[in-house]
Amino acid sequence: MKVATWNVNSIRARKERVLGWLERAQPDVLCLQETKVEDAQFPRDEFRVAGYEVVLAGQKSYNGVAIAARRPLTDVVRGLDDGTDDPQARLIAATIDGVRILSAYVPNGQAVGSEKFSYKLAWLGRMRRYLDSRCDPQQPLVLAGDFNVAPEAIDVHDPRLWRGQVLFTVEERAALAQLRNFGLVDTYRRHHTEGGRFSWWDYRQLAFPKNLGVRIDHVFATPPLAEQSLHAEIDREARKGENPSDHAPVVAEFAD
Repeated sequence: MKVATWNVNSIRARKERVLGWLERAQPDVLCLQETKVEDAQFPRDEFRVAGYEVVLAGQKSYNGVAIAARRPLTDVVRGLDDGTDDPQARLIAATIDGVRILSAYVPNGQAVGSEKFSYKLAWLGRMRRYLDSRCDPQQPLVLAGDFNVAPEAIDVHDPRLWRGQVLFTVEERAALAQLRNFGLVDTYRRHHTEGGRFSWWDYRQLAFPKNLGVRIDHVFATPPLAEQSLHAEIDREARKGENPSDHAPVVAEFAD
């Protein structure tokens, strides 16, 4: 099973790019974030023509997550469903060939000390409780998406510059580590120990050609599945050209 995740930063703006990438890359599963459309406006028919069924948790203009798959999707669950009044569309889960797949869009946090930063930390805690109550680390599971957290110093282009900044604070990294303590393996790091590999670059200041990026998009897997991980890559080519998303797809492949 080839699983990819991609924050497309508006499916309306990036529809042709995504469909073209699906044709080239041929993933079995694509987790999408920041679709930024309500479910009725998602180009579901075009995805079907490309061979993918899609399940959605959309929201007008903001957020929005989806899972597109070439295989049947069952047991679809939207949101954290933990009793908290939270209208933001940030999580969708489905089972595909016995593998539980979750597409997540973790809040950005905006600024350290802000309400949005507190919401981000709280959301990561809620996500951990979701896993504890609904999932089993001994079963095959993928949690993929834009986590808006760079886990290690090698995941940012300049650790001194990023120290204390949103996406790389001690608090965010600790919250992500606590989430991963459920039993989640970073499939990209399993195959790549080098730095300088990023999944997001600012649109400004020539950040992409200068490779001034951060690795905040991840494909995490529980140990039974991670042990079957064949390889993982960040498709930097998909960030090139006109009108790109500011994120690149991250792809992990698992043996059947």
